[in-house]
Amino acid sequence: MLVAFDVGNTNIVVGVYSGRQLLKSWRMETNYTKSADEYGMLLNQLFAYDGLDIHEVDDVIISTVVPSILYTLQHLSQKYFNRQAIVVGPGIKTGLVVKYDNPKQLGADRIVNAVAAVDQYEGHLIVIDFGTATTICAITDNSEYLGGVIVPGIKISSDALFEKTAKLPKVEIEAPGHVICRNTNDGIKAGLVYGNIGMVEYIVTRMKAEIAEYTGDNKPVTVIATGGLATLISDETTCIDHIDKLLTLTGLERIYEKNKQLHARKPKQGDNEF
Repeated sequence: MLVAFDVGNTNIVVGVYSGRQLLKSWRMETNYTKSADEYGMLLNQLFAYDGLDIHEVDDVIISTVVPSILYTLQHLSQKYFNRQAIVVGPGIKTGLVVKYDNPKQLGADRIVNAVAAVDQYEGHLIVIDFGTATTICAITDNSEYLGGVIVPGIKISSDALFEKTAKLPKVEIEAPGHVICRNTNDGIKAGLVYGNIGMVEYIVTRMKAEIAEYTGDNKPVTVIATGGLATLISDETTCIDHIDKLLTLTGLERIYEKNKQLHARKPKQGDNEF
């Protein structure tokens, strides 16, 4: 079995794979103060609850945008699985041609999502990840990762509005059904949800045009959304073609398959890196 860790700023998603089949997945809070033993005990309990044998784990792969958690999970992998974890980063084979100015600045989650999208969808692609930050990335049908945008996530915007104003309340993130709002709570909800929808629609439209300009063709562009608020935004717009909540875990499994034979050696010149 493969254990895949997708570490975000807010949550860690853990997936357990047998081959390409996802057996179980769990979501836990990203906690900077938890030790490897605390995470290990929690995983032991989750494995036992779902009838999985933790001793059958063959390998571990980690994607993280939180560097301070990486050592903890690497130590966990060594202690509880007796495996040196594969870490998504420079030197990892992805199958992508990364056009970023400095690939080392590129978040691992964006690369992992792109790998999964290329594996599962055809044509030019736009991948939107509604996480702590919202990222929107462009990939050509030749597996060229062109780049994208990063904007504050909806929850960050909501928290900032509450923390930086004297009288505005904290609200549930939901669509009120109208934009002419007659109370403050609905006004904030409308601004957060419909404002983000407008932002997504504009960026997707402009990104499609830039993809066409870069590739010199007018092939269709498929838009895939993932992340906790993907469904909320998708329900209010037609610019998103697919919702794939498991996109990042799928990408981790695909990257593992590309790298498991190379795990014991250093990458050679010519290996696809990001």
